[in-house]
Amino acid sequence: MTADFRNRYLSYQELTATLEHWAGTWPDLVRLESLGRTEEGRELWLLTIGPRPDDIRPAVWVDGNMHAAELCGSSVALGIAEDMLRFHAEGTVPHNLSAAVGEALRDVLFYVMPRISPDGAERMLKECRYVRSNTRDRRPNDSRSYWRPTDLDGDGAALAMRVEDPTGEFVASTEVPDLMVLRTVDDEGPFYKLYPEGVIENFDGATIPSPSFLSDSPIDLNRNFPWSWAPDHEQAGAGEYPGSEAESRAVIEFTTAHPNIFAWLNLHTFGGVGIRPLGHQPDAKMDQEDLAIFRQVGEWLETHTGYPMVSGYEEFLYEPDKPLHGDLTDYAYHQRGCIGYVVELWDLFAQVGLERKKPFVKAYSDLDRDDMVAIARWDREQNAGRAVLEWRGFEHPQLGRVELGGIDPRVGMWNPPYELLPGICNQHAAAFLRVAAMAPRPRFAAVETTALGSGLTRLDVTVENVGYLPSYVLGSAKKLSWNEELYLDVECDGCELVEGGSRRTLGHLDGWGRGAGEGTGALYYPYGRGSTGRARRSLVVKGAGTVTLRARSCRMGEIRQEVTLD
Repeated sequence: MTADFRNRYLSYQELTATLEHWAGTWPDLVRLESLGRTEEGRELWLLTIGPRPDDIRPAVWVDGNMHAAELCGSSVALGIAEDMLRFHAEGTVPHNLSAAVGEALRDVLFYVMPRISPDGAERMLKECRYVRSNTRDRRPNDSRSYWRPTDLDGDGAALAMRVEDPTGEFVASTEVPDLMVLRTVDDEGPFYKLYPEGVIENFDGATIPSPSFLSDSPIDLNRNFPWSWAPDHEQAGAGEYPGSEAESRAVIEFTTAHPNIFAWLNLHTFGGVGIRPLGHQPDAKMDQEDLAIFRQVGEWLETHTGYPMVSGYEEFLYEPDKPLHGDLTDYAYHQRGCIGYVVELWDLFAQVGLERKKPFVKAYSDLDRDDMVAIARWDREQNAGRAVLEWRGFEHPQLGRVELGGIDPRVGMWNPPYELLPGICNQHAAAFLRVAAMAPRPRFAAVETTALGSGLTRLDVTVENVGYLPSYVLGSAKKLSWNEELYLDVECDGCELVEGGSRRTLGHLDGWGRGAGEGTGALYYPYGRGSTGRARRSLVVKGAGTVTLRARSCRMGEIRQEVTLD
């Protein structure tokens, strides 16, 4: 049966049961397949949703939980999937979206991969043991000293340890018990070091290694994709080579084989922001047609969720002039020609009432003591005290007397409280369904027949694109070698094609949409383009029979029409 994913975070077993239930309940709308297996043997599930799910046509991709702790991504991905299932099964357009949006959605395929990192997510759910992405560690350096997070006291969660130390960087808050804040020159102590709850591998008895978020799970899947990949010494978490991980390789292989994907939603937590290309250059260097499309997507995101959409390069670099390498949205945009972007779900900062910073990335790092106290108070008052926990004494096998406790980030910090999940799922589904409604929509506009005498008939075939996006999707994607133009195939049964050729190029067909701020409709010259979204071809057939017309490309899939000649 369907698990209650809108009100809690699902285990792998519950997620699998939900997907299998949907596939069994709606066999005409759903295909469930595994793209591979993880190191620990879990399936990498992909759901395909839509009428005639085996027929290739314009499609969107949604994924979540690439980073193990970012569980809300799975919930929103499942929410989008369920909304589309009910839309097709019951006919009601979700979230009070317009009938026009519903009409555009009817023939769009949805590929949904709700959990890219099932191994890591399972450890976070069951143990609160921090894992960046997957749990694999094949590093050959066995002599290194590092922290291995472990639930030392058996309470079901590997949290943090504090150790009193005169050189420590932290002090206990005087305003909120159990909250640790950064030390200032005015503090009198006691002072503390903060470490992960766990043990030190290859400990020499004296030297304590600095904690690292990649300490015993060194792979960050969002650095393992091929576009602009850089080795691990340049980009921490990169892996041995692009696609070295089963999870990223499965995504790469499937999406490369499915050029019909035109939009890509990569769900993360947290922050309350959308992050779009470019990731390595400012907007001035971006294809301006693409930028207008992303501005439109950003407007919808902010309308439905309150989240701004920012440039990855201009507002989301962790270090100035040091772009990320090998991330998924760069791959989606640059190599797959998609409207690819990240959404960092769950706006903790807005919930607490903190001011939005610019560039946005500073919201995560530039938190002063008052900000931390505000977050802790919000946790007590609005999050049932799930996140900031008390400290308890413990005898550590290597360090002696320590205290265990600190922050449990799973619910209320890195992911929203359960009570807010339904609204977040609905808001983001509404925003993304508008993006999906931008799909190119080729159709046969007309097939006119004219008798020429001597058993000859001329067919004038018009194909047009009534969708928002052009058949090439993005201006920058035209250059991709695989992004072919539409062509027309002609097959005759009982008659004979005598003029026009059995395959004819139709070219790319423009859509009617232009994004936001592109300039079409400006007061000084409010005109659009000519008939660039329509192509007309003629052919001559001899005799009676059936002519089958197929307009197709690898990106658009195929549309078909039959004409009977008497």
